[in-house]
Amino acid sequence: MRPMDLIQMKVGQVGTVVEIQGGHGLIRRLQALGIRVGVRVIKVSSQIMRGPVTVQIGNARVAIGFGMARKIIVRA
Repeated sequence: MRPMDLIQMKVGQVGTVVEIQGGHGLIRRLQALGIRVGVRVIKVSSQIMRGPVTVQIGNARVAIGFGMARKIIVRA
């Protein structure tokens, strides 16, 4: 499958993080939430018009802002 960002994923779709397009601060912040390259994520929900995106990583659910979600590239 082709890589896409979290915004493009459909609700319920599973993907593996392949890249984070951001600086060290963003990467550290996402790693603190459990989001890093190689991690499997499930998109739980998203809002229309630039709202937060909720993903599940293992047993934890994390809400990520629209801008951050655009920088997380996954392969479904």
